[in-house]
Amino acid sequence: MTYWGIKTAHSIMERCPKLYEDKDQHGKWSYDYGVVLRGFELLWKQTGEPKYLQFIQGNMDYFVQEDGSIWGYKVDEYNIDHLNNGKLLLSLYKETKQEKYRRAVALLREQLKSHPRTSEGAFWHKKIYPYQIWLDGLYMGAPFYLEYLLTFEAGQGLDDVTRQFILSNQHTRDSETGLLYHAWDEQHIQPWCDPQTGLSANFWGRSMGWYLMALVDVLELLPTQHSDYDKLVTILHGTLIALKKFQDAKTGVWYQVVDQGGRKGNYLEASASCMIVYAMAKGIRLGVLDDSWYETLDSAFLGLIIEFVLETKEGWVNLNKNCQVAGLGGADQRDGSYAYYISEPIVTNDQKGIGAFLQACAEYEQLRD
Repeated sequence: MTYWGIKTAHSIMERCPKLYEDKDQHGKWSYDYGVVLRGFELLWKQTGEPKYLQFIQGNMDYFVQEDGSIWGYKVDEYNIDHLNNGKLLLSLYKETKQEKYRRAVALLREQLKSHPRTSEGAFWHKKIYPYQIWLDGLYMGAPFYLEYLLTFEAGQGLDDVTRQFILSNQHTRDSETGLLYHAWDEQHIQPWCDPQTGLSANFWGRSMGWYLMALVDVLELLPTQHSDYDKLVTILHGTLIALKKFQDAKTGVWYQVVDQGGRKGNYLEASASCMIVYAMAKGIRLGVLDDSWYETLDSAFLGLIIEFVLETKEGWVNLNKNCQVAGLGGADQRDGSYAYYISEPIVTNDQKGIGAFLQACAEYEQLRD
């Protein structure tokens, strides 16, 4: 059996031992590292190999100072993306008990105490994107928030975590397809949104991927007796059932704009497909998805390898066909149209994609072993 998770981790360590030196990162505090390093965390827990933990610590220690401050991070930016790496800092604190990690995660927690919200209590995606729920933000904030509450606040306030999923599902789910729109503007005033519904125009694959990863990561930690546990399981089921209808029959993977597979310019996209595979595999492992999902999962995982993976002569894993980035509004006035989503650069080994692939491989291979 080829262990793609281990091969991918070794490729990353050899190709880019310092993730923050990646040409796209320029040393900034970026959520991308957390996507890659969560894959390393999974492998470390599965194998006990200290090199995986050392890789996590080496990359986080570039940012975390001895006093617990985080280089390049500002609470008052109120950017939900900036919380994602906190998951790794929680793991480092639990493993090493170093005070700097405890202080760093407490600093990230402070952001959520005053982070702006919609009228119903959903976190804005960023201060610069007011009154907006983006599916991406659930992955960035919710699992960290939940683990922090369970670790340091005696599990108080868990309803605030589950509320984020319930509200986002309520506002972004399409009643006809069951798919989730990328974003929703409470005020219905953004140039990218429908003035009647506040919704963005398309179903972007990776946004649903982020959302599904967040759901299974939260379900792993959330006490099963919590009043919203079954609601989150229902949301997971509904979203995956909707996506299953749009799984490409030939390859087993998913398109950049999920529901428009036959449209000119659309393409099979790696990061979204990896995230969906991760969520399915973990859902089965957690017991919230039944064995009937194995057929869909096996087809999708094989599709990841055949459609997206290319090994170099050095034996390194390359992951092709990753959407580099996609968003809404901002300085570029991204309009969320179909033409917009297919116009963003398609790249190889983007950290979000290779990180999602690493996580998908670790979950799938653990499950299938």
